[in-house]
Amino acid sequence: MSTKLTSAGPQAETATTGLRRSLRRFDITAMAVAAVISFDTVGQIATGGGEAATWTAAIALFFLVPYALLFAETGAAFPQEGGPYVWVKLAFGRPAAALTTLFYWVTNPIWLGGSLVFLAAETWDGFVFHLGSGTVGDYTFKLLFVWIAILTAIVSLSRGKWITTVGAVVKVLSLTLFTVTAVLYGAEHGFQGLSDARFTPTTAGFLGLVPILLFAYVGFEAPNAAGEEMHDPQRDVPAALGRSATIAAACYLLPVLALLAVVPGDKVTGIGGFMEGVRLVFGVYGGAAGPLLTCTAVMFVFALLTQGSAWMIVSDRMQAMAAADGGFFTRSLGAFHPRLGTPVRTNLLSGAVATVFMLTAMRLVHGDTGAVFGVVLTVAVTTLLLSYLAIVPALLALRLRRPEVHRPYRVPFGDRGFVVCAALVYAWILIGSWAALFPGVLESVFGIDYDFQDTWGVSRPTFETFTLGTIVVLLLVGTAGLAVAGRTGEKR
Repeated sequence: MSTKLTSAGPQAETATTGLRRSLRRFDITAMAVAAVISFDTVGQIATGGGEAATWTAAIALFFLVPYALLFAETGAAFPQEGGPYVWVKLAFGRPAAALTTLFYWVTNPIWLGGSLVFLAAETWDGFVFHLGSGTVGDYTFKLLFVWIAILTAIVSLSRGKWITTVGAVVKVLSLTLFTVTAVLYGAEHGFQGLSDARFTPTTAGFLGLVPILLFAYVGFEAPNAAGEEMHDPQRDVPAALGRSATIAAACYLLPVLALLAVVPGDKVTGIGGFMEGVRLVFGVYGGAAGPLLTCTAVMFVFALLTQGSAWMIVSDRMQAMAAADGGFFTRSLGAFHPRLGTPVRTNLLSGAVATVFMLTAMRLVHGDTGAVFGVVLTVAVTTLLLSYLAIVPALLALRLRRPEVHRPYRVPFGDRGFVVCAALVYAWILIGSWAALFPGVLESVFGIDYDFQDTWGVSRPTFETFTLGTIVVLLLVGTAGLAVAGRTGEKR
């Protein structure tokens, strides 16, 4: 189908004039793997104990599979630049698309400036070179991490894709090496963690794990933000999404099982659990363990950096299309650089947001690094999941209202199959969004004890300042962006 299917207004099309088609099937797969497999969530998932593995497998089956089917069909049928922004606009109009895209986009500078940078700094401090906490070295490392990620998103996609591809390869190799080494360690020393692990699923475990697991699995549609930079999106998107989803499911489930098998449950932490597991199992390598551990830590940090880069590449394109289409303050924010072919102004805006959020998190959330990490990650989980409350219905609306659009791939069982998949995905997103925004509420409904301070390491007022406060600010910013665009005659 034509990529001119009312994806945006004339100004948006002008903003992206000259884009080069540089993404092939392998590139799309690698970008999805780099973006979706989250090192920062492996340890966080494992804190749920043995049932974390059970829920990881269950959600892969009952959420990831229908989710992948929905986005494989829609991504191939509507391959315009901007991806989800275009889909929501076609279904519900520009205002809904602009607000949805803002929530989707801002997740990533928040995540980069919060979760990823904190985990990278903690890893570097503990395994490579001492930084300290709140020191000049700590601030310098975190600022460099944020802005190197932004700069890799600014370079042309034909070059930037190789950075994320290397990151994806490093990520899969690191997780594979850890899993294999854990098996060797367990064969020699016994799988001590399994003796305490309880794999039976519980309601409390489900409510605690569902937001982070959904966050870990969503995002395979992200490469569609660069839809007009793909060589053959109608053929490549479904195949690439299927491959990357399979790789991601394995790269979550197997390392989580390995981590739980060799690390005592009371030592599994969200921010340090994975690398502590690496430190333990690498003992099987004898004298080579130290250098290997340092090398793995550097690879770990590099993978985190390219993960942030991959999300900046795709989400900044979405936000740029919203701006170019008159949905966010000024169209100039959506301009693509004529030589680089990247939305440099939006990239720089992302860097500024990430920097502000990182500095705010370091100063306003009191407690250890783990508490900061957990709260910041929850903010990112919340904003991203909320965006799917509009994206998923948009997919269904396009399926039912635009039957004439050529669909190279279709969800099995026609409209009924699509509706069932959409309902399943939407139900999961609703539960995950509520659990992320208001932890402890559903637990009280089911009579489950929930100590907020003990769980999060911060008070509820501090927690809600970050979560609800962030959402209120985003709604105000999004509304203001639409209003300013309208008053200046930029919104049509």
